[in-house]
Amino acid sequence: MSDAAMKLPRVPVGEWFDSLVTWCTDNLAWLFDGIGSAIEASVDGLTSVLTVLPPLGLTLVLAVIALVLSGWKLGLFTILGFALVDSMELWESAMDSLALVLVSAVVSTVVAIPIGIAAARSDVVSRIVRPVLDFMQTMPAFVYLIPAIFFFSIGSVPGVVATVIFAMPPGVRLTELGIRGVDPEMVEAGEAFGTPPGRILTRIQIPLAMPSIMAGVNQLIMLSLSMVVIAGMVGAGGLGGEVLEGINRVDVAKGFEGGIAVVVLAIYLDRLTGALGEGPSMLRALFTRRRAAATVPVAVASAAGTSN
Repeated sequence: MSDAAMKLPRVPVGEWFDSLVTWCTDNLAWLFDGIGSAIEASVDGLTSVLTVLPPLGLTLVLAVIALVLSGWKLGLFTILGFALVDSMELWESAMDSLALVLVSAVVSTVVAIPIGIAAARSDVVSRIVRPVLDFMQTMPAFVYLIPAIFFFSIGSVPGVVATVIFAMPPGVRLTELGIRGVDPEMVEAGEAFGTPPGRILTRIQIPLAMPSIMAGVNQLIMLSLSMVVIAGMVGAGGLGGEVLEGINRVDVAKGFEGGIAVVVLAIYLDRLTGALGEGPSMLRALFTRRRAAATVPVAVASAAGTSN
């Protein structure tokens, strides 16, 4: 038997996907226009907010937030890191990238957490969602840009859409993992007291799963930052555009400076979201002092009662 007879017929998966994209472009243009307008308005609005204050003013605001939530180390890093970004004349590009990452992270979180909760509460949903998440995580990020350009043209919108798709899976997985990892006895105790399922979810499961959920949000933000350079390829601008320009010109200095600015943003957002999972640093310290102060009189009274 010849090799031609043994060869399997080609399955035109790419052509089918191309036909689907064409159909969506022709019939759902109104939907994509609405989504694109909302994303563009969000990114532009947040960029305007971030650039209202001068670099020094916003740096101090970000440092105070870091000081309250994480501690003096992150506060000091914020001042030094963002001062370095400003000294490299990359402040506006950094704020553009920060706005893009924050919008992408918010959209991803709003979509990922409900899906994770549904997957944790239903095995059927979990079995359906899991292969979809595998597909989203393993597909090369560049591939997402092709339909995104078709649907939303060039600019920040396709960058945000591709970033949301690429960054969402960890948020779904860790939310499901956190809720499924809650001690069943805690849930059974709530059910024994007649607590409705909705309150068990909001009062028991989600609070106990919050460290895992926040770890998912942290990973989601980190993946969003990793897409900054790729988003620059479709005209999203920001630090991705700076790095891409350095690559095109083989300008090592420009590319390295853009990469350093991305690292500063990544460290700041990583430490900040990590601190949110534990609770604000200053509030933790205040709570510990009050609890210690309240414990001393009780201990003294207990000792006095024992001596008597």
